[in-house]
Amino acid sequence: MDILDGETGQLPATYLGMPLGAKSKSKEIWNGVVERCEKRLSRWKSQYLSRGGRLVLINSVLDALPTYLMSVFPLPAKVEERIDALRRNFWWHGEKEYKGFHLVKWKILLLSKKQGGLAIKNLRKQNISLLMKWLWRFPLEGQSLWGRVIQAKYGKEGPWKTKEVTSTYGTSLWRSIRNLWHDFYAKTECNVNHGRKIRFREDN
Repeated sequence: MDILDGETGQLPATYLGMPLGAKSKSKEIWNGVVERCEKRLSRWKSQYLSRGGRLVLINSVLDALPTYLMSVFPLPAKVEERIDALRRNFWWHGEKEYKGFHLVKWKILLLSKKQGGLAIKNLRKQNISLLMKWLWRFPLEGQSLWGRVIQAKYGKEGPWKTKEVTSTYGTSLWRSIRNLWHDFYAKTECNVNHGRKIRFREDN
């Protein structure tokens, strides 16, 4: 480290906005996201915003803040509830903290506009979709550094996926992703081109 003129740190730490060495299901790694949401809300002059303006800010700003972490880590239920509470209170009352009645259930506002909602993003579904992208990338990027590390640690089951993660130590992150395989597979279809990766008897 003296040669590189760097500093020696300790885990857990943050690198490029991503927590290193922290438990993947820990609520603490999401504190920064929740705090950023609260700071944004405190800056907005909500009393001068129409409902349409609030909706734009929710969809363009508040929904984007947790996306980076949600692309790697499963979203804890308590964190989801907290962020939803911030978004819900801002939409109805223009405040991050408000105790009162809401005219429509939040789950209805999350529906698409065709279904009678406002198309506000469902954080749980967004989180699952982002994690499933790793299952899609795994067979496509199997020779990349991260792909080789995953294969070496968990083994490979056919050309599309790793073996199921059964160990309980140091594997919670990939186990959370691997457990989504059956839902991912049910929503995926394959087009046979050169046929090098399609095995009709083995792929399931």
